[in-house]
Amino acid sequence: MKKLKLIYNPMSGDRLFKSSLDTYVAAFQQAGFEAHLFRSDAVGDIDKHIAAMPKGFYDAIAVSGGDGTLNLALNALMTHGHSATPLAIIPSGTANDFASFLGISKSAEKCAKALARGEIIWADIGLANETYFINVCGAGLFTHISQQVDEGMKSTLGKLAYYLKSLEEIPNFQPISVRITNSTTVMEEDIFLFLALNSAGTGGFDKLVPDASISDGLFDFIAFRACPILDLGRLFIKVLKQDYLNDDGVIYFRDNYVKIELISQTDRYDSCDVDGEWGPKLPVEIRNLHKKVPLIAPYSLNLVHSTKFHDNQHQSSNIL
Repeated sequence: MKKLKLIYNPMSGDRLFKSSLDTYVAAFQQAGFEAHLFRSDAVGDIDKHIAAMPKGFYDAIAVSGGDGTLNLALNALMTHGHSATPLAIIPSGTANDFASFLGISKSAEKCAKALARGEIIWADIGLANETYFINVCGAGLFTHISQQVDEGMKSTLGKLAYYLKSLEEIPNFQPISVRITNSTTVMEEDIFLFLALNSAGTGGFDKLVPDASISDGLFDFIAFRACPILDLGRLFIKVLKQDYLNDDGVIYFRDNYVKIELISQTDRYDSCDVDGEWGPKLPVEIRNLHKKVPLIAPYSLNLVHSTKFHDNQHQSSNIL
């Protein structure tokens, strides 16, 4: 029997994953997997647990939690030699931006069935200095909201807790002066924030880049130029309408490399956010690692430019 490691964070989102645990274990067993569980309950324990796992022992790894839990697991898998093991994502956090892009349902029954019928796709990931990310690396206005919101508020209010905290930040925010370097251009700008996106969205905005791909070898880079607050409101409306990428207040390009440096020093907005976790301090070099991680995705997944897993030994990409 094949072996699957299920790592879960019981404190993610509404904290109800434990009530669905048997649904997932049953689905994995019916698909021919012996499920081994690990419950994360302390800072750093996911890294320690994955570091101790024997290489090649598990045929698949499933991670239940939000984007932050997924990020912690990804970094541990990449660091400790498990990057080739297929990864299944079970969304049980507050935002679940990356899982939403993959079309993975938060319904336990639907999610378990989708993963059991899933296929493997090779996905890009990002490397921000020495830290990996799967969905987004950013800095500036709103980017550290997930670290600042109280866990109780997230459990009670869900995404609304993020939006309320964001409103608190706007009046006191100061633009940051940065130098942006990509493969062909260097520019200096005063910006409110930047995002290097691997998928279509972040922070609950799931269609910032509607035609994004996680397997094209490129990031969608977005930066919002500094402007009066009233103009920021106008731009926000255009973001909601998905009609903003050509706006003069927006810097947008696709590339597999970008470097962000501070021109003027600041101690408030000098750190990046990676998938909802604290990331490296600026300057940061962000690189796309093309098709680096095998993901177990729903069979009906419709990703622009995505490629399904095939090799000379496998005629089917089904994993479960």
